[in-house]
Amino acid sequence: MKIVTANRLSDGRVIYAGPDNQPVDRLEQAAVLDEATAESVLAEVAARPDIFVNPYLFEVEDHTPSGRDRLKELIRATGPTVGNSLVREPA
Repeated sequence: MKIVTANRLSDGRVIYAGPDNQPVDRLEQAAVLDEATAESVLAEVAARPDIFVNPYLFEVEDHTPSGRDRLKELIRATGPTVGNSLVREPA
């Protein structure tokens, strides 16, 4: 099974193709697609560059990234890995 992901043009945030190929912000909201449907949805989303920037497919098992890119997709889904470590305390 696969999910279509991209970045949103307006703010660069990670988005997914959800129901009716509309953009959704959370991995849990993304449409899980079989191989044939995934290619069709990817083509439709790619034709909407005003919303979806550089869309691509990745493998999932029950909305959980799997396959060789699972770590990258988990990081994309949950946000930056540095947290607040870059925030400096006032002197």
